[in-house]
Amino acid sequence: MAKIGYTMMTEQAGPRDLVAHVVAAERAGFDFSVISDHSFPWLESLGHAPYAWSVLGAAAQATSRIPLMTYVTCPTFRYHPAVIAQKAATVQLLSQGRFRLGLGSGENLNEHIIGAGWPAAHVRLDMLEEAVEIIRSLFAGGYVSHHGAHFDVENARLWDLPEDPPPIGIAASGDRSCEIAGRHGDLLIATEPKQGLVASFGGYGGAGKPCVGQLPVSYDPDRDAAAARAHEQFRWALGGWKVNAELPGPAGFAQASQHTRPSDVAEAIPCGDDVDAFVEAVRPYVDAGFTEIALVQIGGDQQLPFLDWAEKKLLPALREL
Repeated sequence: MAKIGYTMMTEQAGPRDLVAHVVAAERAGFDFSVISDHSFPWLESLGHAPYAWSVLGAAAQATSRIPLMTYVTCPTFRYHPAVIAQKAATVQLLSQGRFRLGLGSGENLNEHIIGAGWPAAHVRLDMLEEAVEIIRSLFAGGYVSHHGAHFDVENARLWDLPEDPPPIGIAASGDRSCEIAGRHGDLLIATEPKQGLVASFGGYGGAGKPCVGQLPVSYDPDRDAAAARAHEQFRWALGGWKVNAELPGPAGFAQASQHTRPSDVAEAIPCGDDVDAFVEAVRPYVDAGFTEIALVQIGGDQQLPFLDWAEKKLLPALREL
């Protein structure tokens, strides 16, 4: 049976609300939680982008059971990998071992703010692999110096290091990223239910390790309202990863999705309150071999109604998958 998770989507709610939502998700019985790590929302209609790591620290103290994970952090532009290692170790200590570090090659939307440019995908993946190696070295303890193709580390050390460092998840969308995930990761992260990703991850050394997917949903007793909200706030998701990783700001996503219709979004994202429709949307992830699926409820002000419905109706149905 797959584990079902809850997403703290930092693009659609402020920091205090995000913490309140994950507390409610824990109470509702979700198996784990994840949080996005953005400096910009995808669309201006989303309206938020608080600092995910501060939210994680507060969430670690406000909850007691539910696991936490970044989904995902880019350790190559806004954050140096040595800084990521320190942050992750600290959250692991604050959460008493409930944290997993999800990493990915990043999106121009978030990383452009430091003015370092946006290299080609193969360069970003090389940077990711080197960053993971640095983080692993720091998690191992002792002093670390590193002078590589993309990063320098001079005499770094984690002074507050948990006995069990956070497991590292790596986001993948193709063969090269699956290779990095299989060689260096403790789990696979993906946003599409592709069995090929799971198989490739397994072939590169990830066989038997967790595979975590993510699915946007739009709960509302009024299906038309749910579809309209999904279109207003989440139509960017239909653009595909190769587009979404490259665009530099909300205006670009608005332009790229201007011809996407509400009916297009409603076909791709389960909308309304039909439990069976939500279960059928999750099923492809289970069939593809994903062991965990994190749901994203669209609408920052719609989290508590969704969590109440999920506790009473959706989670019991998903447990039967």
